[in-house]
Amino acid sequence: MRGQRGFTIAELMVALAVGMLAMLMAATLLVSASAAYVEQIEAAAVDDGGRYALEIITRAARQAAFVNWERDEAGVDASAAPAHIQGFDARSLKRDSEAMAGALADAVNGSDVLALRFAGAGATPGGDGSVVNCAGFGVGAQEDGWSIFYVSRNAGGEPELRCKYRGKSSWGADAVVAGVDSFQVLYGLDTDDPADGMANEQVSASALDALDAALVLAATTEPARERERLQRSYWKRITSLRVALLLHGAAAVRANQEPMVFDLFGPAYSDAFGATDRGVHLLEADMSEALRLRERRLFTATILLRNTVAGAR
Repeated sequence: MRGQRGFTIAELMVALAVGMLAMLMAATLLVSASAAYVEQIEAAAVDDGGRYALEIITRAARQAAFVNWERDEAGVDASAAPAHIQGFDARSLKRDSEAMAGALADAVNGSDVLALRFAGAGATPGGDGSVVNCAGFGVGAQEDGWSIFYVSRNAGGEPELRCKYRGKSSWGADAVVAGVDSFQVLYGLDTDDPADGMANEQVSASALDALDAALVLAATTEPARERERLQRSYWKRITSLRVALLLHGAAAVRANQEPMVFDLFGPAYSDAFGATDRGVHLLEADMSEALRLRERRLFTATILLRNTVAGAR
């Protein structure tokens, strides 16, 4: 008993201080590790969504302008038919409207509309499953399939990329991926005469519409002029698509506080056409505070069209 001693007040205070410092460091490491884990989860979710969206768009684009030669009207001259590939700049669509009818001007950050039309295969309805629209539903041989991509806000106000398609009795649209900042499309235009199937320049939907509007038509009657316009439409000279999709995560988890700048088709295109092609140049500094620190990824793809567009001059 004589050799036993307790802690002095000074020793106890030092021990408590060291213990609290160790606990503080451990808590800091735990919070940091937790934040890094959440950021990785958000990044993985955005990556998965972006890859999935590009896969759906690519598959639909490679079906564009497909003609089933077993259908009744396959041998009929299709030169005066509407183009199988169409689009709008800075527009959205109604879920249940006919194809691209009634386009809306309230597009999210100038997001575009991409419409792809193709023939089906197999007995109708539903076909044999070898040709499907963007929602995964089969399209029969005597039907025209549609895969239309556009951006709209859901009931919670979150912008999402949607796939619009024609069902058995009406039009519908399903979400492909949520958290869309911008969806942009450029069209590879073959300007050679005669056409050689290779794109000479990448242009927007508005530029294609302007080229069509500038066509000098030789026909004199309005029906003949409309037929000539459809035959010579620059929309029928598209050989490739360039797609860009900017996505954000569901929560503000990014540690980097510096606002980022996104040029969806590169700085050179933004410098040349950013003033007229809305949505190709986005600044996080211009976004709302709730969106600035979201995890973001830019996904791009260049898709070569496999089928010759019917009626191309």
